[in-house]
Amino acid sequence: MDKFSFLGNGDVVAMEELFQQYLKDNNSVEADWRHFFAGFEFARKNYEDSGEIPQNVKKEFDVLNLVNAYRSRGHLFTQTNPVRERRKYTPTLDIENFGLSQSDLETVFQAGTQIGIGAAKLKDIIAHLDQTYCQSIGAEYMYIRTPEVIKWLQEKMESSRNTPKFSIDEKKVILNKLNQAVVFENFLHTKFVGQKRFSLEGAETAIPALDAVCEKGADLGIRDFVIGMAHRGRLNVLANILNKTYKDIFTEFEGRPSEDSVFDGDVKYHMGYSSDQKSNNGKQVHLSLTPNPSHLEAVDPVVEGIARAKIDTLHGGDFNKVCPILIHGDAALAGQGIVYEVLQMSQLDGFKTGGTIHLVINNQVGFTTNYLDARSSTYCTDVAKTVLSPVFHVNGDDVEALVYVARLAMEFRQTFNRDVFIDVLCYRKYGHNEGDEPRFTQPLLYKAIASHPNPREIYIKQLQAEGSIAADLAKEMETSFKNLLQEKLDEAKQTEKAKITSFLEGQWKGLKMADADAFDKSPETAVDKKAFLEIAKKTVELPKDKKFFNKIQKLFDDRAAMIANDNYDWAMGELMAYATLMNEGHNVRFSGQDVERGTFSHRHAIVKVEDSEDEYTPLNNFGAKGTLSIYNSLLSEYGVLGFEFGYAMSTPSALTIWEAQFGDFFNGAQIIIDQFITSAEAKWRRMNGLVMLLPHGYEGMGPEHSSARMERFLQQCAGNNMQVVNCTTPANQFHALRRQIKRDFRKPLICFTPKKLLRYPACVSSLKDFTTGGFMEVIDDTVAAKSVKKVVFCSGKVYYDLSEAREKAGSDEVAIVRLEQLYPFPVKQLKATLDKYKGATEYIWAQEEPENMGAWAYVMRMFSKYSETENIKLKYIGRAENASPATGFSKSHAEQQQGILDKIFVKQLVKN
Repeated sequence: MDKFSFLGNGDVVAMEELFQQYLKDNNSVEADWRHFFAGFEFARKNYEDSGEIPQNVKKEFDVLNLVNAYRSRGHLFTQTNPVRERRKYTPTLDIENFGLSQSDLETVFQAGTQIGIGAAKLKDIIAHLDQTYCQSIGAEYMYIRTPEVIKWLQEKMESSRNTPKFSIDEKKVILNKLNQAVVFENFLHTKFVGQKRFSLEGAETAIPALDAVCEKGADLGIRDFVIGMAHRGRLNVLANILNKTYKDIFTEFEGRPSEDSVFDGDVKYHMGYSSDQKSNNGKQVHLSLTPNPSHLEAVDPVVEGIARAKIDTLHGGDFNKVCPILIHGDAALAGQGIVYEVLQMSQLDGFKTGGTIHLVINNQVGFTTNYLDARSSTYCTDVAKTVLSPVFHVNGDDVEALVYVARLAMEFRQTFNRDVFIDVLCYRKYGHNEGDEPRFTQPLLYKAIASHPNPREIYIKQLQAEGSIAADLAKEMETSFKNLLQEKLDEAKQTEKAKITSFLEGQWKGLKMADADAFDKSPETAVDKKAFLEIAKKTVELPKDKKFFNKIQKLFDDRAAMIANDNYDWAMGELMAYATLMNEGHNVRFSGQDVERGTFSHRHAIVKVEDSEDEYTPLNNFGAKGTLSIYNSLLSEYGVLGFEFGYAMSTPSALTIWEAQFGDFFNGAQIIIDQFITSAEAKWRRMNGLVMLLPHGYEGMGPEHSSARMERFLQQCAGNNMQVVNCTTPANQFHALRRQIKRDFRKPLICFTPKKLLRYPACVSSLKDFTTGGFMEVIDDTVAAKSVKKVVFCSGKVYYDLSEAREKAGSDEVAIVRLEQLYPFPVKQLKATLDKYKGATEYIWAQEEPENMGAWAYVMRMFSKYSETENIKLKYIGRAENASPATGFSKSHAEQQQGILDKIFVKQLVKN
């Protein structure tokens, strides 16, 4: 496209330059400009003798400026608010603001060619623009930087004047969905008085809109829709989009316990659901609504992760087969930073999903907060502009306009694989919930709402005025649907147990919920010796035809030496876990900040070819059945961890990993941890095998680079909801990672990983450690048990500090026992270890963290909880309690660390 393919500001100089270009070679400009200038030349010749050419040229440019103003600012002057007057904006689109006057209205201008109506009178050009850009639909798109996208949108909207022309049958389909939405809400309101349901009333047109998105998407090739939304309207979406049975919904209103006695459950407007549906045109589609907490927008990255997993695993990477749909509230969209994080992921290779349909239920109030107090931006959707997504603002009372936009948005998404926003200007009939009184805070608004007809009433009146439906059809539809609802309510009242939909099918077939004794012993995760060595050797070979940076070559040479010398470091152990799983047909997905190289430059899963941007991934070049997909993420914890949780939710046969740059930074994603990772199975009966790698350890790096806040995870451990490990050998980390896939159930795995140990000479494993046995929950000491007087329990890197101090002290009376798995607490393994040390008189828990942090409080509680260990009186040795995890002064750190060791070994040192 040439540089004048669209005008950002109606620049007259640019227009003249383009015209001169046309005069030299009319094929050098685009067809629409060619038509414009051809007509302009014809008009110019007619004016040659009158001397009016300069004025005529100026007027043409003025009209073009007017056209451009409607395209870029028409959205400010729409009829999109059903219950309020819109705010006033200046300058207006009055023609006088463009150097035009009333006397020009009958003048024919070639500028009409630019909007597809040919040379036309000014009044007709204005009428066309006003109908397109200033009625029930407002469009924002002129900030988009791709001329092809702008032209596509202009042609779509201006050719139809943004005015739908539906057939009688299409109108009846719309009315049917609107009837379902309105009558369903009315029925719940009368039958379950006072119960919270977060009604959709005032925004019921969202149901026909969602239906239109799914129908159009199915026609355009979508086979999977993944939906995320908050509580408002959720029951309506479940019933009338996903076709969850009305009986099951009513049973939940009756408060029946679930079929599964160990399932804690959640409130009905948080639950997920999925179903297979056939579109009106016979296309088979799968729809799923993701379960979510009350934390608004937290589900957004989870939805995107689920969608990407389906794209990768079920649809061969075809983005046009899966579509995420996010339903937002106006206040949350503007106020929650996670929205921005998710948008910034939308075009990144590791996270893109081919474009998301964003549907905003804009009821112009957040709980009790007016929209003027809820944002600084003009619109709640202004965040969309950061990724150049078009936004359509639609009057929520105009159901046909909304269905038209829904179809247009779906077509845009499939054409350009980019996000698109539909802002439904509507209202909330009641308060935040049905028991809330909104007139306390919005008396004028709710006075207007009280007398406002619902969207169904408005549409019926419109259809009857058009003669599109018989007068009694709407009443028959309402009566029939009410009777159906009453019938299902009667059935629900006879139902004893609420139905829980199983997810253990499809990708989850062959897996089961974990039994009570599932953690008694880890499964065998060893790899055949021959296979291990073959894989190891292949993964450390760099291609001879590529030149690599000297340090990279040395690093891989060093890895080859590890194989020869039979001492594998942490990076080799970790990479071999991935490689062996891949060799067995499992995919590995891994993301986080700087994970390709590793924060501490240990991993080098992807290496660069010298003096180029070419990349080489060793693990994808040794002939494995599975693949490694590893991505350096954007600088986000909340969004990326949520995405990976969603990805793992849909790919139980793959190993999905998120790594924090430093473990300390995970708390930027605390909402995902609290509301999803630790509790999803208890609330929603959804297993998840996500792995979190959290670098942790006290090495004098200060309060933000020492602690992955172990205590926070341990506080949330209950009901075998997750696994928490703090491994001290490469082989045990290897087995912990492989164990995730080798079990017949899935649980999140929280791994506290080392920093110092990555290159620590003593932290190595031998070939035998990888090719025999499995994960060791407890690693016992090798000292002679008979001489042991003091047993020191610890976890993680501090073991090596203790071991060195013992060697220095020359003590044979201290046994150091490593808790490699903190949760589920390895009671049986600990008992077997303790039985060895019958002569011990002192038991210590040693840790680097302050007393109020780390594992101490948890371990103390666990020791007193189980009969096997309840008689063991643990003594604490570690840092004193503190508000901050660690000191920022290296000298203080060293003194504190030495103080821990001295308290344990000083007596032995003096004695010796």
